[in-house]
Amino acid sequence: MRLHAFRLAVNCCVLCFLFLACNQDKTGNAIDKKTVYIKTANGKYTLYRNGQPFFIKGASGFTNLKRLKEAGGNTIRVWDTTNLGKILDSAQANHLAVIVGLPMPPSANMDDFYKTPKADVYARKIAQLVDRFKNHPALLCWCLGNELAFPYKPEYNQFYSTFNGIVDMIHRNDPQHPVTTTIMSFQKKNIINIKLRTEIDFISFNIFGSIKTLKEDLQKFKWFWDGPFLITEWAIEGPWTTDTQNAWGAYIESTSTKKAEQYLTTYQKYMPVNDPGFLGSMVFYWGQKQELTPTWFSFFDENGAETEAVQVMQYLWTGKKTSEKAPALKYMLVNEKGANDNILFKPNVIAHSKVYLETTDTAGYKFIWKIYAEDWFKPNGIFSEKKPKEIKNSIITNSGSELNFKVPDKEGPYRLFVYIYNKKGSFATSNTPFYVLKSP
Repeated sequence: MRLHAFRLAVNCCVLCFLFLACNQDKTGNAIDKKTVYIKTANGKYTLYRNGQPFFIKGASGFTNLKRLKEAGGNTIRVWDTTNLGKILDSAQANHLAVIVGLPMPPSANMDDFYKTPKADVYARKIAQLVDRFKNHPALLCWCLGNELAFPYKPEYNQFYSTFNGIVDMIHRNDPQHPVTTTIMSFQKKNIINIKLRTEIDFISFNIFGSIKTLKEDLQKFKWFWDGPFLITEWAIEGPWTTDTQNAWGAYIESTSTKKAEQYLTTYQKYMPVNDPGFLGSMVFYWGQKQELTPTWFSFFDENGAETEAVQVMQYLWTGKKTSEKAPALKYMLVNEKGANDNILFKPNVIAHSKVYLETTDTAGYKFIWKIYAEDWFKPNGIFSEKKPKEIKNSIITNSGSELNFKVPDKEGPYRLFVYIYNKKGSFATSNTPFYVLKSP
């Protein structure tokens, strides 16, 4: 009888030990006592924040935070470490969490960074940043590196040594918040090396057009990896696909109305919301950002007016449609030609443009037309973030939805924009590229 009681006591101790072990992180801290942590139950991963399940409904950007909260969002992702304190404070004031990006040089920079003292200096700077902000109540997690490549070859061992050293430092100095890293699209090679050669807590994907195959990619690769993941960037397709270019290489941009439809369809059709590893997603871009054009990914203009895409995200995040609707735009024509028609002009001629809306009642609408010199050159494959030069004094007559303008006298590519505002703070936009060609 005593032997049976002894064995029972031992078994209970073992079970208690195993239970505690399963609920400990790598530093030995109880998971449930962490500020932010990931738990798995019945094969499903759940992110917890302050003891409560926290499904990420977020956006990349650091402006218009009040509107983000009103729309049902709860998280932002930023890479600005210089103004991080102000961003965290602003997010906290709006009851938003923050994924803090910690930039890392590409792994290809072995000889000029990872094999030099610069790497150690950089790691110490990150450690100082972590120590400074680890207790901020708005902090959700750390994101080390953006779209890094994680190569196989042994020659990159020093990259992994530096990367893992920083991850280990964050785990030691801030065990309250997990660490992730972002990779471009669903790349098996990167996932394999992240799992086998790093100690991050979950993987994040920056994904655009390839979101269409993400559900299938995840399912087919579960034999190797089925861990937790976050989509840190998703949006309409970017200005890098060749099927959106005209004869001289200008990218054709959809109207803001069409983009709103694309955001809705993309999320509803392709977002892996039922995948057990899915922790949430971050739409791109909650603010105004110059990327080829000032409007391609921008949900807002420079003054905070919103596009219809904001209203779409509010519906996706809350399930409720807003009564505040942006103007619905159909298309723009320049001299009766569309954006795909390779519009060529001689210098200084007079051209006519008209924008067509879903309604003929434009009372209360404000139409703003602008012409910019196009800069579609991509050094190192990256679009310039510098705002293009506006061509002043080209508009001859502006009668709302119709415009007469004088074509610039300098040869080269240009783009005509229209912004249509209603009285409720929303706007629609469209643009058309054209080329000025001097006669030989």
